[in-house]
Amino acid sequence: MRIDMKRNILILFLIFSLTHVFSQDVIPKLDTLVSAYTKLYKFNGVVFVARNGKVLLQKGYGYKDFANKKWNDPKGVFQLGSITKQFTSTVILQLQEQGKLGVQDKLSKYLPDFPNGNKITIENLLTHTSGIYNYTNDNKFLNNESLKHVDVSRIIELMKSRPVEFQPGTKFQYSNSNYILLGYIIQKVTGKPYEEVVRQTIFTPLQMTHSGFDFKNLKDTNRTVGYLALDKTVQLLAPVVDSSASYAAGALYSSVEDMYKWDRSLYTNKIISKASLEKAYTPKLSKYGYGWIVDSVKGKRIIQHNGGIFGFTADFARVPEDDVCIIILSNKSENLTPITKALTNILYDLPYEIPEEKKSVQLSEEDLKQYVGEYWVSNDYKVNITLEGGQLKGQITGQPKVDLFAQRKDLFFLKIVDAQLEFTRDSSGKVVKVTMYQGGAMIEAPKMK
Repeated sequence: MRIDMKRNILILFLIFSLTHVFSQDVIPKLDTLVSAYTKLYKFNGVVFVARNGKVLLQKGYGYKDFANKKWNDPKGVFQLGSITKQFTSTVILQLQEQGKLGVQDKLSKYLPDFPNGNKITIENLLTHTSGIYNYTNDNKFLNNESLKHVDVSRIIELMKSRPVEFQPGTKFQYSNSNYILLGYIIQKVTGKPYEEVVRQTIFTPLQMTHSGFDFKNLKDTNRTVGYLALDKTVQLLAPVVDSSASYAAGALYSSVEDMYKWDRSLYTNKIISKASLEKAYTPKLSKYGYGWIVDSVKGKRIIQHNGGIFGFTADFARVPEDDVCIIILSNKSENLTPITKALTNILYDLPYEIPEEKKSVQLSEEDLKQYVGEYWVSNDYKVNITLEGGQLKGQITGQPKVDLFAQRKDLFFLKIVDAQLEFTRDSSGKVVKVTMYQGGAMIEAPKMK
């Protein structure tokens, strides 16, 4: 009996020792990775990584406020964009548990005159399978109305004015409109403003004291400044979207400390039951559940979502089976997916790459002249490509000029943001189109002049 006990103690000691060594080895790798992205101006914000309740990395990188030379730190408050959706879906599930609604309820129960509302369920809204037009695709609304107060009824009228894009449940199409409607339903069912419901049922119980919705008027000294572009030569401030315009789809602000409190709560029944949470984690189409994207790493389920709003991006990822939590908050418009993926791979001893600065090649002035012209994205947006002093430059309507660097013939990249421009030629060799890549998005613009 004594021998068995000694053996068990020895095994436990070895496990503890190996875990400790592994953690010590991982921590510098995590920091080195993020530092490399920061050095190349591909990241600016705060990163938090924890496993089994132990914080491995909690650190600020780059500027909280460039003009005043304030550095990011773990207490920084950032806008989270679409990470808001998981809080909205949680409230819906709370209300279902209370018997106040059901996810199979039809939208017409709450908005009788909504087009196709007798076929669209709350679950369709939660899983982006409703076929409702995405209101943030309307550039006029985004540029003319999103920076000031807008009533939710105005946004709903905008949705209703557009035709149904597909029949409910037949396709996945990410649409912020779905979560605007969920916020409206929450208000209708509870008789309280959406923001107040989230505060009372989630923020207050979890003591998330640096989380809220009205970022524009936030007086917190930890509030970060958002940038559309940021490096040592260009600092392009981002306009602040009014919380009423992003509402239940993307208005949330928070800090890594508060978001970790949220992560901790999801291992308990404090906010919603395990059964409801499991429902939220069950993917429908395109790996999307109720406000969560569901994937896997080494055969284990990884639950995550990202977010983006003018000047801010965020990633929140969890591996519940291993008690892993990764939170990345950035006060710059940039693609965080490669960072999240690399951090995850470090934790799971999978291959990852440290980013290196792209090398530019020299093209002749005659070659560069072929790209000069006006490329049209829409009636409201165009891309002007000019050649000034031997340097090719690009300018999108309403934004400053930026230098373009040749990666090879017909492919250029920007240094101030992680973006590329690829030019297409016709059969005669004439440049006829530019395709822009940034943050996983692709925009094509034909050459008009």
